[in-house]
Order: sequence, then C-alpha cells, then structure tokens
Amino acid sequence: MKAELVTLALIVGGFNWAFRYLPTRLDMSARAPGGAWARFLAATGPAAIATLTVAALLPMLAPRLAATGPLVAGVAGVLAVFFWRRSVVLATLAGAASYGAAYALV
Repeated sequence: MKAELVTLALIVGGFNWAFRYLPTRLDMSARAPGGAWARFLAATGPAAIATLTVAALLPMLAPRLAATGPLVAGVAGVLAVFFWRRSVVLATLAGAASYGAAYALV
C-alpha cells in the first residue's frame, strides 16, 4: 500500500472521528435551539446518507448491470424506512442492510 493512501486514510479518519466526537462534547445549552449550529448538526444525517449513496454509485461507472441491484435495494431501503419512520438513523441502517443483503445475493 502506498504511503500517500495511508496518509490520506489517516487524515480523513481523523476528521471523521472529530466530526462525530466533538459535537457530543460541546456545551449546547447556551446555543439557540434553532440556530446555525443546531441546523448544521441536523444536516449531518442526510449528508451521511448522501455520502453512502455516492460511494455506492461510483462503482456503477463500470458497465455491469448486475451491480445496480444492490444500489437499487439500498436506496429503496433508505427511502422506505425514512418515509415510514422519519428517522435518519433507521433509514441509514436499513439502507446499509438492504445493500449488504442484495450484494451478498449477487
């Protein structure tokens, strides 16, 4: 493995950890409930879903029709559970589970 790839993975992993850990340690009591910081944190769930979708779409650039099955299953799982429960967490888990199950079947 190239050193550049390892360095990039460590940098991205460090920022990912900080992005997830630091908001749990901030004192939010002095902030306005509908303020910019609250809106930013509320947008992280949909951003995670979008990131997973892009990560699933990138391999689709290769012309393999069978590879679209897991993508369709994952997106369907996300959309179905989100519209059913309005929960980003459950939708993300359902999308990942649907994608994984469809990938295992292909």
